[in-house]
Amino acid sequence: MMEGVPNDADAPAAYSPADAPATVAGDARSGSARPSADRSGAGARRAHAAPPPLPAHSTTGTTSETSTTSETTGRASPVPTSSGSPPTGRSAERFDCDVLIVGGGIVGLSTAYAVTRAAPGTRVVVLEKEPGPARHQTGRNSGVIHSGIYYRPGSLKARFAVRGAAEMTEFCARHGIPHEVTGKLIVATERDELPRLHALIQRGRQNGIPVRELGPAQLSEREPHVRGLAAIHVGTTGVCDFGAVTRRLARLAEEGGAVVRYGAEVTAVDRRLGRGVAVRVRGGGPARSASPAGASPSESRSGASRSGAPSGGSRPGVRAETAPGDGTVVRARVMVNCAGLYCDRLARLTGDDPPARILPFRGEYFELRREREDLVRGLVYPVPDPAFPFLGVHLTRGVDGGVHIGPNAVPALAVEGYDWLTVRPRELAGVLAHPGTWHVARRHWRYGAGELHRSLSKRAFTGAVRRLLPEVAEADLVPSPAGVRAQAVLHDGTLVDDFLITEGQHAVHVLNAPSPAATASLPIGREIAGRALAALESLRPAARTAAAARDPH
Repeated sequence: MMEGVPNDADAPAAYSPADAPATVAGDARSGSARPSADRSGAGARRAHAAPPPLPAHSTTGTTSETSTTSETTGRASPVPTSSGSPPTGRSAERFDCDVLIVGGGIVGLSTAYAVTRAAPGTRVVVLEKEPGPARHQTGRNSGVIHSGIYYRPGSLKARFAVRGAAEMTEFCARHGIPHEVTGKLIVATERDELPRLHALIQRGRQNGIPVRELGPAQLSEREPHVRGLAAIHVGTTGVCDFGAVTRRLARLAEEGGAVVRYGAEVTAVDRRLGRGVAVRVRGGGPARSASPAGASPSESRSGASRSGAPSGGSRPGVRAETAPGDGTVVRARVMVNCAGLYCDRLARLTGDDPPARILPFRGEYFELRREREDLVRGLVYPVPDPAFPFLGVHLTRGVDGGVHIGPNAVPALAVEGYDWLTVRPRELAGVLAHPGTWHVARRHWRYGAGELHRSLSKRAFTGAVRRLLPEVAEADLVPSPAGVRAQAVLHDGTLVDDFLITEGQHAVHVLNAPSPAATASLPIGREIAGRALAALESLRPAARTAAAARDPH
């Protein structure tokens, strides 16, 4: 086993009972949750001395008291102390951090930011396998700040999107990030769409969203080149640069004492119940212990350069352990899984059994040629099919002034299958082995066939766009980078339509956070942070008991 977790759970912690979140989520194992209270700035700051060297690690197998899963092999050697011997006693009981977050997208970094604000002094480390943040779902989407009109009243998506849209707009304004509240049109082009359009009006009003009904003449006033029988205008929708938002969240988290490591891929997880977790990391430079909040910026930053590339070396006051041939080991009291496309895989590495499997759906985009951008003024969406969690091909004028058209939704042949040429047989076999995949295929084959046709034929894709924008020609569409959506699917083939967050021992797993997760990332981050801090607090009684047993006085 990878002996990365201390034998006692009494290592000094940055989090005190006074920092406990005001609201703790409900039955997370079923995916339900209650919004946590806004804990911005709450909690008391606590100081920390530089932690001592890590204890020895090894990789041998599993025991009854350890949940260990690995994708790599190898054997790690003890790291000597300054005297040349492995550390013993209290020096072997230290953790690298209190909360370890895997995933450097907008949800993971929002969570890191929320933890540092809710409980200053809590040691936080973020691991991201890419050389910089927001390289997948966060940075490959339409850039739309969603209003929340589509989502079932009372659902996490509805509550977090409505709240998140207002918070995201304010966050962008406060930090000088490009954004604009444009409003959007949802347009019915066929008569059989009118009942669904009217249902959206009612749903929007139930969610507290300002909605205005438009006839054909009013639609033409707003979008002269768009055709439709009727439309609704949603005033709170906007656009922003989510990549810039994510980079700012990373900076704010680091200023709060968090360490963000890029180029750091998790390959194994060792969990000891009642103690904590240790993860083996490939790449990303040496492991760094999270600095307490209040340390100087140079002491609290990761080894990443401004370009996001990891740099080597170490700093005074930090410690590292290297597992030969496979990188470093990072130990934490609680792990938060924000791994996006890999979240189900990481949950299984941890030893938990996720209720859903991630099916990767590629979303392909085009852009209008610059000389044809005047065909679209703002944001134009079709009426979505309620049987699917996809919104359909829409027209989006982004913060850069360009007009993006898409996405469709086709199965990807790899987790990061951004085109048809990217095929990874092992990953594809894992998807095909899941029973939910075949249930989805049987249930929605007709819809899927249409999406495949539009993916393989630009003419067919253009035909779909013409339903909204009759004047567009095939030559007007220029290919644009695709994205891959991490869509959770249950064993019975149900496409999970809400955010899904579950909990295990020492772990919080974010198992479904596609659109509108970027919009809702600030309240989602607080929700996840509340769960992580509650899990951290639950470890303190055991730590106090162990400490009292050693020192009864």
